[in-house]
Amino acid sequence: MTVVDTTPTALKGTRPLEPEAAAAWDIAATVCDPEIPVLTIEDLGILRDVAVQRDDTGLRADVAITPTYSGCPAMDAIKDDVAAALAGAGYASVNVRLVLAPAWTTDWMTEAGKAKLAEYGIAPPSGRSAAGGHSGPVRLSLSVKCPQCGSLNTKELTRFGSTSCKALYVCQACKEPFDYFKVL
Repeated sequence: MTVVDTTPTALKGTRPLEPEAAAAWDIAATVCDPEIPVLTIEDLGILRDVAVQRDDTGLRADVAITPTYSGCPAMDAIKDDVAAALAGAGYASVNVRLVLAPAWTTDWMTEAGKAKLAEYGIAPPSGRSAAGGHSGPVRLSLSVKCPQCGSLNTKELTRFGSTSCKALYVCQACKEPFDYFKVL
């Protein structure tokens, strides 16, 4: 199955064109989210920028990532994993910094990432966030598709699931509970 990424370019981090920075991006992009290990930080859209400089000690990488929300406990692990991945690839110095503005939104997730969520059993975000610059009517009801059976006959059990980014739902058709990655 081919997944086409329809996320507007302005909303996602962009892989650098410069070859050394692009190579560092590709390494950082392999780092997985520790809370949802089927998603890379590129899938999530939290990998924002990579710059590389060469000096007498070797290559130095500067990586910018944006947390999914303020205080996200996974960010320390992600920073360490990015630094370890680049150090393991021979970078002499790695700086991983948090960029808080603009704030992350689920609009930055790739279509491939959303498909991975569904395959993993987590319903991906449905719709666009207001923070993503989209306007239009406010949805009063939300139809969340069950990732197990595909039914739209689902019900929210609690607004907060296993992490703050997710809500807990139950499918009325197959009776299975599942996480829904909320539109943020």
